[in-house]
Amino acid sequence: MTDDAPVNDPRTRLPSLTGMRILAALSVFFCHATFQAFYGDRGPAPSLEGPATAAGWLGVAFFFVLSGFVLTWSSRPGDAARDFWRRRFVKIYPNHLVTWTAVLLLAFLPGQAAADRATWGKTLPSLLLVHAWVPDAEVMNALHVPSWSLSCELLFYLCFPLVIRAVRAIRPDRLWACAAGLVALVVLVPALAQWLLPDTPKMPWFPMSVWDYWAVYSLPPVRLLEFTLGVVMARIVISGRWVGLGLGPAFCLLAAGVVLQVKLVPSPWAMVAPTVVPLALVIAAAADRDSRGRPSLLAAPVMTWLGEISFALYLVHLPVLTYGRLVLGGGWSAPAASGVEAGLLGVALALAAALHTWVERPAMRRWSRRRPGRAAPAPRPVTEPG
Repeated sequence: MTDDAPVNDPRTRLPSLTGMRILAALSVFFCHATFQAFYGDRGPAPSLEGPATAAGWLGVAFFFVLSGFVLTWSSRPGDAARDFWRRRFVKIYPNHLVTWTAVLLLAFLPGQAAADRATWGKTLPSLLLVHAWVPDAEVMNALHVPSWSLSCELLFYLCFPLVIRAVRAIRPDRLWACAAGLVALVVLVPALAQWLLPDTPKMPWFPMSVWDYWAVYSLPPVRLLEFTLGVVMARIVISGRWVGLGLGPAFCLLAAGVVLQVKLVPSPWAMVAPTVVPLALVIAAAADRDSRGRPSLLAAPVMTWLGEISFALYLVHLPVLTYGRLVLGGGWSAPAASGVEAGLLGVALALAAALHTWVERPAMRRWSRRRPGRAAPAPRPVTEPG
């Protein structure tokens, strides 16, 4: 069987993957909410630190693998690189610009210590989405922390025309071997980082060096491995080489990977390696299920709508938590702290819906279209990575 006769039509919508996006965004929310210390010293926050850290790492890795998968699923051989780059830029940058500006203004409110750290040398790289390339914790996480992942996504988008061309050139019967090679490289990165890089200075919030954290977790070319794995997994499903693993067993494997991840925290090995294979299998299994028309709770209308605003939620959630903590304080009892976090999640969802409706969608309508006189693009699925 060749790629010219796919079993799964890549024009099929993938609502289950859209629904999964909100689960990944909520994982990141849970991570950051835990470290805002709403519980103070009386609650369960210390016991949640390992699971919360793993949840944050898992959510980001999911988006990276998903991005490669969905872009490949919706791509066409005739797509022009400049049209693709324009669509992706207007998908992410208007939201980023709005949230970055809002956080900058908030940092200069009276009494905000963050203003002392908001120098142009530290914040300008984040505006330009190049800060994940800098092995400095204060630059990588300057001002608007979640935007570091967009620095990686920007590299993914720039490389995608070359990556998809290379992956399409691989014979279908060798795609699984290619996927295994990418996984091996992901597992090898922490070993190389610990062997080759200095063990000082230390990260402010993890007992690992800044160099290890940067090389394993933040450096865009390293995270390109996960994106490329998503590309390869999409070609596997499209070409009919999927092994038929169901979504339930794939989620069980993911749960096992998360348990291993939690046990390894805070080792550099925990950040990506334990869950990269299960995430790739979950995404491929969900796409295969959708392409065969099988129902899924993840594809319910409320889940797909939440998935559509998940990119905006990812960008607004940390400012909501940070300034919510400043306004409301900490040291709450466990039930009260959980209620505070739930209320702030509601605020973040409302702001995300507004950002999606008034910034993201209008920008896509205005600037993502091809220039007049060019042929119309082939139909694209609703699912788009953030």
